[in-house]
Amino acid sequence: MPAKRNPADPSRRAPLSRKRVLAGAIAIADRDGIGALTIRSLAQELGVKPMAIYHHVAGKEEILDGIVDVVFDEIELPPADTDWRSALRRRAMSARQVLRRHPWAARLLESRATPGPATLRHHDTVLGTLRRGGFSIPMAGHAYALLDAFVYGFALTEAALPFDADTAPEVAQAIMSQFPTDAYPHLVEFATDHVLQPGYDYGDEFGFGLDLILDGLDRSMTHE
Repeated sequence: MPAKRNPADPSRRAPLSRKRVLAGAIAIADRDGIGALTIRSLAQELGVKPMAIYHHVAGKEEILDGIVDVVFDEIELPPADTDWRSALRRRAMSARQVLRRHPWAARLLESRATPGPATLRHHDTVLGTLRRGGFSIPMAGHAYALLDAFVYGFALTEAALPFDADTAPEVAQAIMSQFPTDAYPHLVEFATDHVLQPGYDYGDEFGFGLDLILDGLDRSMTHE
């Protein structure tokens, strides 16, 4: 009697393609970190021999180019039917959500020397939004750099935190228990009166900081 075939068996999966290679690479990076992504680990993830991957990508650098382009494609483009401030706020909020799904990506997004079409379309649309909003070319450059420094920096910090919204009070209390309460009074005050309060979420700082930056950019338009 023939053995029953496992539905997850590689022979029952879709044929290998560049899209599937990149999806497998992202799955590894999301689960295990970008350092775990190798041709060998990718082949194992896909259930194929390593050499089969080279029929679809030239090597790891092309894979990195490809997964960065996939991430940029997931970020919402600034909508053209609203003002620049609202458009770029939506884009920043979307970027943060995408980087929360792919915490490895913030370090890679601006690292590729051979950007893909989604990457180029994204940059072109953001710059176009700024230019239509009245920013000069130099000011558009300042604004784009500032916004991305904030978005990427926040994503890196958030990914590195030893707590989330649910565990912040527990972690804060555990840290405070390691030292006398009068040793670091301002930290104790901050933790007690802010972090340990109901509803605290470090992620709320993103919207606050983003709006400060957008307000500042708006004011800068009057001084050009």
